[in-house]
Amino acid sequence: MREATITRTTAETEISVAVTLDGTGRYDMATGVGFFDHMLDQLARHSLIDITLRCKGDLHIDDHHTVEDCGIALGQALARALGDKRGIRRYGECTLPMDDARVQAALDLSGRPFLVWDVTFPTQKIGSFDTELVREFFQALATHGGITLHVTQAAGINSHHIAEAAFKAVARALRDAVETDLRKADAIPSTKGML
Repeated sequence: MREATITRTTAETEISVAVTLDGTGRYDMATGVGFFDHMLDQLARHSLIDITLRCKGDLHIDDHHTVEDCGIALGQALARALGDKRGIRRYGECTLPMDDARVQAALDLSGRPFLVWDVTFPTQKIGSFDTELVREFFQALATHGGITLHVTQAAGINSHHIAEAAFKAVARALRDAVETDLRKADAIPSTKGML
């Protein structure tokens, strides 16, 4: 089984996250940030990666540390579950429409973290959630998961729809990238021989 568990404790957050790459998209999130839990649910459901995540963060300050640190821990868990990345498809891409919003995600599980973020939210908040934290989450996920990740918004006038389209697009791209390539199930998908 391609799975991993990460625990991460700092002065700002206590996090445990478990992932199973060959799952069915089961999710169980509890971060104390309702909108963020909803987005993480979408990430699990549409990637078909089972994710259980618990976080106790310094929400009396704001949501920033919780969201960023969850991205760090989830990225670490994904990287650990992938191991040497033998047999994966490596690349994934999805253009996802959600009502007024359309967001494209393209990623490479290259081991070379990089984020290109071309997403603009028309509001600073979705309920009480700071929209700038969406980028912070994906920056942390890409950095600690060793993922080259491009997220580009083509349309959208509703911040909730834009954020949800981004999470779902990344999820679908991740689903493709972590799947086993049946034609090369025993090979590292790189001419270097390692990722």
